[in-house]
Amino acid sequence: MKIASFNVNGIRAIIKKDFLEDFKKLDADILVIEETKYTDQGDNKFPFEQEGYYLYWTNSEVKKGYSGVAIYSKIKPLSIHYGLEDNKYDDEGRVITLEFEKFYLVGCYVPNSGEELKRLDFRMQFEDDLLKYLKDLDDKKPVIYTGDLNVAHMPIDLKNPQSNTRSAGYTIEERNAFTRLLDNGFIDTFRYLYPDTVKYSWWSYRFRAREKGIGWRIDYFVVSKRIISLVKDSEIRNDIYGSDHCPITLLIDL
Repeated sequence: MKIASFNVNGIRAIIKKDFLEDFKKLDADILVIEETKYTDQGDNKFPFEQEGYYLYWTNSEVKKGYSGVAIYSKIKPLSIHYGLEDNKYDDEGRVITLEFEKFYLVGCYVPNSGEELKRLDFRMQFEDDLLKYLKDLDDKKPVIYTGDLNVAHMPIDLKNPQSNTRSAGYTIEERNAFTRLLDNGFIDTFRYLYPDTVKYSWWSYRFRAREKGIGWRIDYFVVSKRIISLVKDSEIRNDIYGSDHCPITLLIDL
């Protein structure tokens, strides 16, 4: 099974580029996209659909053109859940969970702590709620958690760690939250398979950062520890453009 994740930085913008071609190139059984920036027009119709895929999506109700997650799946899930426990954070369109026979898939767009870390407290509460939610799911069946998690966990995961210690996405608070997740029975698949590989999934649009290789790894596939042996590969697809992020893919024998 191939699962892919891609922060598209606006679904309407990316479909004007090569998104259809990239969708086919990824050839995923399940594709999670984040930061769709799509606001429901009242017709409950998403701007991009694909034959052969079930489509589930959520959007921000608190701010137009903000956040948003969608999942395309060739396999019909047993159940669909939006937000975390009691649908918390669904008003920002942050999380979709699909339940399948052997696992849960959680697609997530983790809140950015923002300029001057104005949303860091909100982010930390989200992390606490998320960890509890994932652990509760994991008690029932294995979890595959993916998306733009808005954190570079270790110095290897960004080009300039020393100058970014109080930058959103690399604060000690955010990094420690990710460490707590891993300490509670989950594994960062890319770093597990490639402990010393330097590869990024996001680049600023400023200063030709992608061209210069100045990036961050903030997109992840995290899985329950007990299924890590089923993971065959975890890739960062730097060959695909169209957004300030690139897609990531997981090959897993489920």
